[in-house]
Amino acid sequence: MSSRPLNDDEVLSEMNKMVAFIKQEALEKAREIKVKADEEFAIEKAKIVKQESQAIDAMYEKKRKGVEVAQKIAQSTQTNKSRLRLLQAREQHLQDLFETARSAIVTLSQDEAKYAQLIESTIVQGLLQMLEPEVTVLGRKKDVLLVERAAEGAKFQYNHISGREVNIRVEGTLADDSAGGIRLVSGTRRITIDNALDERLRLLEDRMLPEIRRDLFGANENRKFYN
Repeated sequence: MSSRPLNDDEVLSEMNKMVAFIKQEALEKAREIKVKADEEFAIEKAKIVKQESQAIDAMYEKKRKGVEVAQKIAQSTQTNKSRLRLLQAREQHLQDLFETARSAIVTLSQDEAKYAQLIESTIVQGLLQMLEPEVTVLGRKKDVLLVERAAEGAKFQYNHISGREVNIRVEGTLADDSAGGIRLVSGTRRITIDNALDERLRLLEDRMLPEIRRDLFGANENRKFYN
């Protein structure tokens, strides 16, 4: 059977079918592209939202930690200030206590009999420590006569205790505005024993300070060892 040429109506009909087919393919392709684009957009949107959410969380976490650190610093600063004020108050209390003691020893020399006995005892102590044949005793200029009398008594006691003889020379070289007492120097000048009342009080303060602090303020919880 031989084919015949299509007439105009048939050509138009075939063209309409082809146009409809192409249009349908284009619509389906467009829907596929839109679906794929929507999916990619949703994924990208979720990714961006997640990133931004993490960034916001990180920012607020950083700020929260910053606030915590600032609060801890402020609390530590306040605690240190309070501790410093307490330590300063304690130190002032101790200084007042020592100042009272200093004022008290100044009055020792006002009772001549007791002061002379004290000088004699400290000379004896120094002589027994030195065991030297020649000793110079230094006292206040205003105490020279009293120290000379005390030295004679000390020589007798020293001889009675040690069986040794000692030659004592007295010099008034200590400051008159000091609390008093004496200082012993060996004849060779190599040994010095400081029994001045100011020095004895200072040594007593150093030795007794931990015990005084403990008695006044209680034991230091941070201190593990004691001398």
